[in-house]
Amino acid sequence: MWTESGRDIGETGCMADVTQRILALLATLQSGRAFSGDELAARLDVSPRTLRRDIDRLRGYGYPVQTQPGPGGHYRLTAGNALPPLVLDDDEAIATLLGLATLAATGSATEGSVDEAATRAYGKVDQYLPKRLRHRATQLRASLETSTSLGPSTSTDDLSTLADSIERRLIVTFDYSGKDGPSSSRRVEPHRQIHHHQRWYLLAWDTRKDEWRLFRIDRITRLQTSTSTYTPRPLPADTAVDYLRQGLNKHRNRVVLTVEAPLLAVADALKHQEAELAALDDRRTKVVLMDTWEWLLLSLAFLNADFTIHEPCDFRTACRAFGARLLDCE
Repeated sequence: MWTESGRDIGETGCMADVTQRILALLATLQSGRAFSGDELAARLDVSPRTLRRDIDRLRGYGYPVQTQPGPGGHYRLTAGNALPPLVLDDDEAIATLLGLATLAATGSATEGSVDEAATRAYGKVDQYLPKRLRHRATQLRASLETSTSLGPSTSTDDLSTLADSIERRLIVTFDYSGKDGPSSSRRVEPHRQIHHHQRWYLLAWDTRKDEWRLFRIDRITRLQTSTSTYTPRPLPADTAVDYLRQGLNKHRNRVVLTVEAPLLAVADALKHQEAELAALDDRRTKVVLMDTWEWLLLSLAFLNADFTIHEPCDFRTACRAFGARLLDCE
């Protein structure tokens, strides 16, 4: 049967199948990882011959698909000078909008900062979505409000420069304003960037102090990349985040306690803490965290539940003394 355009309906349906298959292939490759031919063919439920033809079609559309032949061979989508528009499925589009909204709410929208860029991208993302998703994206933006959780604005240029230096193993120099005291000049080997509690950190080897240091990236100015390279060093902890936590917890103690409240209630009261929680039963929760007794009491005060501190002993003593002071208040 022929349509008014002169195409057979069967042919039109076949073209729709090909388009759907190409989009599925593109979405898979845009995950960034490499796939063997057998793996791709199985995912898309096509023959190896059809897969090769679809790969050729993608290349014809301008997508740079790299092929590695032979044993261990694979297909991979590489970065190109003029990469065509990104293809997102429904869930990925919603996740992108939510991620941008979250980033946009974490700073003061200083020009050139990550949060300011997220604000601009949040308003533009529908331009890169297929028509069927634009209305849904518009609905989400109109319905969504995010509370402001202010953090220091961090330059996208600095983050990009540090990322490039880490990849190329280039020493960088910058001026650094510490928490206390004047600015100082630093020369470091950058190893990792860390995002933690609305802050961006750089883990680096300070060549002048000959030790590992953590730097708040928002306090870095006059960042410059040198031509000097360095040999990567083993990280001072299992991960850069672990090392950061060790530093943040330097003046805190490991606390173990039992709270007479359900796990979800305790989790809500300690939502700003990095605590390990385990339900002992429906009404009791074991808590392990790094803290000071003052901050711990402040968090538990909102829970209105009894608790028992198992360790350290001096925490129990401090809490009893504080309780006694409260009882003496008139």
